Amino acid sequence: MKKVMLKTSLGVAVALASSQLFASGFALNEQSISSMGTGFAGRSSSAEDASTVFGNPAGMSRLKREQFTVGGAAVIAKTDISGPGSNLGGETDGDMVPVVGVPMGYYVKPIDDHWSVGFGIYVPFGLVTDYGSDDAARYWGKKSHVQVVTFQPTVSYAFNDKVSIGFGPTINRIEGELGSSLINPFTPGRNDGEVKIKGDDTAVGYNIGILVQATDRTRVGLTYHSMVDYELEGKTRVSTPLIGPFNGNKFDASLKIKTPESVDLSVTHELDDQWTLYAGSTWTRWSRLENITVQNDVPAPLAGSAFQTITEEQNWHDTWAHAIGASYKVNKEWVLRTGFTVDQSPTNNHDRSPRIPTGDRRIFSLGAGWSPNDDMTIDVAYSYLWEEDTKVNQVSATKGSYQAKYENSAHGIGASLTYRF
Repeated sequence: MKKVMLKTSLGVAVALASSQLFASGFALNEQSISSMGTGFAGRSSSAEDASTVFGNPAGMSRLKREQFTVGGAAVIAKTDISGPGSNLGGETDGDMVPVVGVPMGYYVKPIDDHWSVGFGIYVPFGLVTDYGSDDAARYWGKKSHVQVVTFQPTVSYAFNDKVSIGFGPTINRIEGELGSSLINPFTPGRNDGEVKIKGDDTAVGYNIGILVQATDRTRVGLTYHSMVDYELEGKTRVSTPLIGPFNGNKFDASLKIKTPESVDLSVTHELDDQWTLYAGSTWTRWSRLENITVQNDVPAPLAGSAFQTITEEQNWHDTWAHAIGASYKVNKEWVLRTGFTVDQSPTNNHDRSPRIPTGDRRIFSLGAGWSPNDDMTIDVAYSYLWEEDTKVNQVSATKGSYQAKYENSAHGIGASLTYRF
């Protein structure tokens, strides 16, 4: 069953994007705490615990014992906003992103020397922003709360001790709540209307990967995460600040959105029994997001109005993220990790909005793994993200103008437990 409430002045997929999370666009990277410690370098080639279900399903063949990994990460964002803001007035408060939690859980069971099965539950996309009722950006995006939760049953097959493959269909559930203020034309900035969005849908995709033990100390991994095509059907509800033909009405609406496919190529190289180096690159096809179009089934007297078809141009471009990392095995119990990542933003200077005030970013990461015995490992990680300063310059006949400079940064912390049977 599909249901959604779409608001005319917004595009749902626009609201999915956030500058405050640790991947470009509205993607999340926090599906593995052990990988987080190396800045996600080597994500598709390491296969250190059950989180390889996401990183590279072929990596399950390297796990010789039944095990599960559960954990979570928190993103603590900070944004400094400067500039004139809106011509309709309002504050420019940067505290629009609350603490965001990202849970994860995985299970892997080897069947024999060739076959392994497993499953994962994780959050590949998400956003929470709340500008508040008096913020200058409220007409462009007052509130956004969107997440995609994925369940992935997975199987892997090892041809030999050198090459393995893995595959997992993904069942993806998207839920969202969006809101924006609507201008009162007679008293701009006062007695505004409000628009709200709530919706959900379920769609299917897949992950596939290959892992090659190129030498005794070097592994190469390649993972493909598919595009997922959502088709939302529901209602557009109009709540204007004035009495009129649209005020309080609901119309049938439809919206299509695709979350992009990505390809991750990485290398893990063991220098010796203590040092391991990691490198990786991820390409994401954000150019799928050219525009957002909502079709509303308005009654005949209102046909041809601005509420019948709403389109917002996005014109995103494909992105690359590159990461390098290293780990040092102190002893049998402790391993230390670090990594550095550069990640492109998919937005452009012309179409960037307060919902997506994001620029290219840099991420520095630290991590550690503690194994008090052969059955259990506790991993922790910390990341610091900082972005290039970005500018938003938007003008609309229905929302006024908004000009601001954003200086974004964020702290990420995470912990996970792996237990082997």
